[in-house]
Amino acid sequence: MSSVPDGSLAEAFTKEHHDIDAAIENYLASTHEGPEQRAKMLLEAVIALRRHIYLEEEVVFPDLPRATLMMPLMVMHREHGELWRRMDVLEESLQSGSADEQLMADCQELLSLLDNHNSKEEPIIYPQMDTALSVQEQQKVAHL
Repeated sequence: MSSVPDGSLAEAFTKEHHDIDAAIENYLASTHEGPEQRAKMLLEAVIALRRHIYLEEEVVFPDLPRATLMMPLMVMHREHGELWRRMDVLEESLQSGSADEQLMADCQELLSLLDNHNSKEEPIIYPQMDTALSVQEQQKVAHL
């Protein structure tokens, strides 16, 4: 995480959600850019999303209370897997030179999945991050 506003991981992770969504939306709107620049924009968004999911899965989720969050965390893990598969498809499409229409459709699908996922993760999981993780655990996440 590059910064944790007001010491809140929930706010920082929510901001990353919005930044990643905006990066994908910028790709969709950047039809005047050259293909290499557009591909770079999209790959940067995918890299940011992969990093974000990694931090959640490997650093944050293991320290959250299982008793109260078991089912929501199971849903998050499943949805992260689907998001990862969609990112693989996007990268494959970029590398193979797929038609712009296909890439646009893939991006729209990814944005739809992200919207659905984030609408659950932000109100259910994120508030727990600031209360369940120790100060040391929060600092660890903030510095990764």
